[in-house]
Amino acid sequence: MSARLVPAAGDRTGRRPDVPLRITVDGEPVDGVAGQTLAGVLLAAGRRTWRRGPSGAPRGVFCGIGACFDCLLTVNGVRDVRACRRRARDGDAVATQSRDAR
Repeated sequence: MSARLVPAAGDRTGRRPDVPLRITVDGEPVDGVAGQTLAGVLLAAGRRTWRRGPSGAPRGVFCGIGACFDCLLTVNGVRDVRACRRRARDGDAVATQSRDAR
């Protein structure tokens, strides 16, 4: 497999680089584009980790397909949202979370 950029016009994911959006992560604004997942917005902003696992090790995106549950966030007050599966929506309030905080 080789890396390549898919032109926006042919991108079946619905990514729309011409439609900006803004979410807040722990109160800080983060910009993205329509069609990106929350993980995509965070990765594009340079954030590689956003929670801690049981051992205290940093966690972010691991599998990218929703199978591993490493990328969990709290979104609009709802805990345990998989960042790799949830599309970002303008105005989303995202909070990082730890395993013990309930």
